[in-house]
Formats: sequence, C-alpha cells, structure tokens
Amino acid sequence: MIANTLSELLHGNRAADRSITYHESESGQRVVRYGELYERALGILHHLQELGARPGDRLLLFLASNEAFIDAFWASILGGIVPVPVAPGISDEHRHKLLRIAAQLGTPFLYTERRLLERIRNFADEHQQQQAYARLAQRAFVTDDLVDLERAGRVHAARAGDAAFVQYSSGSTSLPKGVVLTHANLLANMRGATVAVRYTDQDVSLSWMPLTHDMGLIGFHIFLVGNRINMHQMATEMFVRRPALWLQTAARVRATLLCSPNFGYRHFLKALGDRPLDALDLSSVRVVFNGAEPISLALCDEFMDRCAPARLARTAMFPVYGLAEASVAVSFPPLDSPYHGSHFDRHQLNPGQRIALLPAGDRNALTLVAVGATIPYCELRIAGDDDAVQPDEHVGHIQIRGANVTAGYLDAPEANAAVHTADGWLRTGDLGVRHAGELYITGRHKEILFVNGQNYYPHDLEAVALEVPGIELGKVVVSGVRARGAESDELVVFVLNRGELADFLPLARRVARQIGAHAGLEVGAVVPVRRIPKTTSGKVQRHLLEEEYLAGANDADLAALRALATQAGVALDGGSGVEAELQSICDRTLEGRRIGPNDSLFDVGVSSLKLVGVQEAIEQRWPGLVDVTDIFEHPSIAELARLIETRQAADDSA
Repeated sequence: MIANTLSELLHGNRAADRSITYHESESGQRVVRYGELYERALGILHHLQELGARPGDRLLLFLASNEAFIDAFWASILGGIVPVPVAPGISDEHRHKLLRIAAQLGTPFLYTERRLLERIRNFADEHQQQQAYARLAQRAFVTDDLVDLERAGRVHAARAGDAAFVQYSSGSTSLPKGVVLTHANLLANMRGATVAVRYTDQDVSLSWMPLTHDMGLIGFHIFLVGNRINMHQMATEMFVRRPALWLQTAARVRATLLCSPNFGYRHFLKALGDRPLDALDLSSVRVVFNGAEPISLALCDEFMDRCAPARLARTAMFPVYGLAEASVAVSFPPLDSPYHGSHFDRHQLNPGQRIALLPAGDRNALTLVAVGATIPYCELRIAGDDDAVQPDEHVGHIQIRGANVTAGYLDAPEANAAVHTADGWLRTGDLGVRHAGELYITGRHKEILFVNGQNYYPHDLEAVALEVPGIELGKVVVSGVRARGAESDELVVFVLNRGELADFLPLARRVARQIGAHAGLEVGAVVPVRRIPKTTSGKVQRHLLEEEYLAGANDADLAALRALATQAGVALDGGSGVEAELQSICDRTLEGRRIGPNDSLFDVGVSSLKLVGVQEAIEQRWPGLVDVTDIFEHPSIAELARLIETRQAADDSA
C-alpha cells in the first residue's frame, strides 16, 4: 500500500521489525520499536483529545527530550492536530520566540515539560507577558503528568493536501515565519530522496541534529520511518558536550547514514585534537550528509583525512542543498562520487554575472563545494533580478517548484506574495550558479554586503578572517551593517572575546589587516562580543549581532578600543589607513603632483629619482616591507597598499 499521508505511513510500518534507539546519556539508551511508538502515540493522542484538541488545531511542541518529542509528534499526526516544533534552547531568545509564535498561532495547545513550563512562566513575569503565559498554560499538557497510555485516541482520516505540520525557521525571531508542509509535500520529498540515496531497510542511521530542525525531523526521522530504517537518536547536548561519542557510537552500531552541518565537523575535530581514530571502524558508513549551512571544502578534507584511518570511505561525504520550504531536500550529488569544489573569482559573483574560475590559492579565489543536481519531484532554476532564467555559468537567484515545495507560510499573505514569482516559482533567498552541470551555492541574497559597488558574501570574508591565528570557526561573524540614511554597508567583524580589551586590540588589527589584504576591503569596526548567538543547530544568528550593534550595544567597548589604539599609536582598521598614508607620501614627495589611487606612477611621468624618494619615505614608515623593485611590480598607490597590508598580515601571523 502506498501511503498518502504521514499517519498512513506510520500505520503501514507499525509491524516492521525496526526501532528507534534513544541515546539520552552516555551510559543509558532506550529502544522503542515502531509498533510501540504507534501505540504510545495513540495513548498520548487520547490525552490531547481530552484536553480539547481537535483536527486542525495547532500544538506547540516545546520539549527537551527526543523521545517525548517524537511520541507527541506522531500523536498529533494521527489525530490530525498540526504540530509546531519550537526549540527550547537555553536563552531568553528562545522563550521570546515561543511567545511570538504562540501569538501568531492564535490559541494553540502546548505540549511541554514541567521545568520548561516553569521557565516560560518566570520569563513571562520578568517581561510583563503574564497574559500570554496564562493563555498558553490554560491549554498546556505537561509530560510529567503522563502516566496512563492504555486508552487510544481517535485516529483522524487526513487527506494528502492537509497541513501535516508547521516548520518555523531556526533563525526566526521578531517576525517568525512558519512553513506549512502538507502530507503530500513531505511524502514527495521522501520519495525523491529515497531514489537519490537508495535507502533500504538495511540502513542504520545516527543523528544528533535537533528534531526541531528540518534535517533532524524530516531528513533523519520521517524519511527513515518511511523506509523502515533502524534509527539511533543522540541528544544534541550530548554531542555538544562529548562530540567524540558521535563517531564512537556510529562505529558501535554500524551506522550507514550520518549527518552534520559545517560547524559540527569543526566541533568534532577541535575536540578530537591530535588523537588518532584508527581504533574505530567506520567502514559501514556510506553517506555523511553535509548541509544546513555554507559548506567548507577545506573542512571536508580535514574531516575525511582524519577519518581515513577509521576506514571511512572518501565518497561518503555528501554535500547537499535544501531548505524547509522544500520539505528539506533540493539537490544531492551523485551517490558514491567524490565530493569536490571549484574556485571562483569572488569579484565575479554578482547576480547576472558570468562566473570566472581561478587557480586554487589565488588571493581572489572563493572556493565553493558542488551540491549536485535536483532530486526527483523537485525543479530548480537560476533567475535574474527580474525572474528571467539565467544561462548556466551565470550567478542568480535560486528558485524552486515541485510536489515537495510548500504553498507558503502560515497566515502570511504578504510574505507568500513576495516569496512567489508571477509564474509560480518559490524564491529561496539563496544565490547560486550551475557550473559544469552542478549547483553551487554562493550565499544568501539578504546577507550580501554591498561595499564600494561590489557584492561580498559574509561566509567568504569569515573564511579569510579564519586565517588569522586565534580566530576560530563560529567565533567570528562578518556583517554588512547599514546605518539609517547610509548608501552602502559598513563592514563590521564581530569576534568572540571574553578577555581584556587591551589583549583584544592586536587581534582586532590582525583581522582587519587580513581582510584588507586579501579582499581589498576597509573594515569599519572589529567588535568584541561576549557571545555569538546561534540557533540550536549551530547556525549563527547574524541579524541579532547587527541589531545590537545599530542599537549602540557595542559603543562603550569600541570607544575604549579606540582610546587604547591611540595610546599605542596604531590604527584600529589594521591597514585601511595605509592607502591614505601612501597618498600623503606621494603628495609630499612629488611636489604637488596629484596621483590617484589607481594611477600608475610610471604613466604619469614620475622620474626614477622621485621614485627613490617615495621608496625612502615608505621605508621610514614601514621599515623592511617595500623595496624599489616592488614599486615596479606594484606601481599604483592601491597596489602598494595591498602589498604592505599583506606583508603586515604575514608578519603578524609569524
């Protein structure tokens, strides 16, 4: 029987000899068979229906336990109740988000734990939101009260076009948008992914991804239930605390399917240190999904190199592209093929431009990872600003359509009108290019920095900053912040710092120099911050840092840094003043002859004697960095400035 709804899917597979193993602690695990999951879901459904929940009602799932989450999710599905997962998190931002979503939903039900409900109450008291809390508490079911599962709830006969659940973006804050996914959307995407990955009931999965994330819930749970796969679900906080357990567990259970976003691989490698992995056997792993955030080729290489002694196949690394609006999966590479990247000229990646390729290591090269082609039931096109289709090898807006693609956001007519083109394609908000038949993601349209008439991608500049000793992945965030009335963005770099500002000053200068030298950009500010806000899946919430910066939250620290820089006689911009100083040197040495920053000193008739004078003045200001032959190879002020900044950065690194 072919399932048309998720409830039919679970019902049809309830007798399968398969299970979910929950790894909630380092010493304990619990195995729940598919049939037991079905019966437990029916028992919970009875309690929800006793509370008053009916088909079409919305149920907030605000849970820390993976097992409690999955039980409640399927209880909702079986009863035609629409589950709305929300990450509990650890910060006030997550509780703010819960109350905003609750207000948007109207009068939702809430399924949660007593301690989490208490946190919501305390938060509401502190922020004068007692009425919002009272409305939620009246329709809340607390898992601590769940003792009787003997009575089964009434199963609802859902239709394929009904809303199955609502997936809110992990970064949703002040104006959260809920993606409405129907049963038909999810099952179409499951079938497409099954063809692309060739799932079988002999596969074994292991995931630490939060179930509130689309990769965790859809890709590594719903898809796997549909394919009757044995699942292992590790608590996210356990991976964060002990990342080595991830691959140790994978080896022990003979996992064939793993997943992680970019930051997870870095977190694992950092914790691993110099320890070898040759005691592990990962030869059973056939696919390691890599998605949910920009993918680093260097990090893929490092991870696979370190895992080679554990017999992890090089072809297992599987870079993918997807989003909640597509029910998660859009494009996959060919199975069992080597992952790879290409090196693009970062100055030729504006929408509408034809790409240019550069050699690896070129200072203007941006390395991107190929994410394959669209999976069955999904279509993708690259479009210009006017929604006209772009030819291959040209950058544009990624747009999708298909049976897996949402019809829109919950109760958001304006957003739905804006996200769809006149001919029915969904705007993803991502930019990309098809090169040699494969898709490459260049960045988010809304995150692009517009500086000096050029577009730049934050993750590209963050990769440049990571070359500075002392800077780590996830602890540096590049943003384009535009003040009210400004015509262009100010390039701001946020760096995690919990030490003294005096110790931060040299690091700030090195970061600014590095970006100036390698991207040719002036850094407006390098900002020390006490925390880098992230979603539960580890994705940086760039917009929160930008909002705080514009609101003046960093002004005191920046003023103190400027005072320290003045005392030390250094420039905080780490080299953005080099060009201005060179301009001053040339103006003085060339006796009033005005040389533009991009003018060749030879084309404007400067004599060799005058060039020696320029070089001597440069030597006094930057001893040992520039000789006369350098001026012949870098004959403009702009080129000389970049040379000096590059050599300063190299000296700092050394």
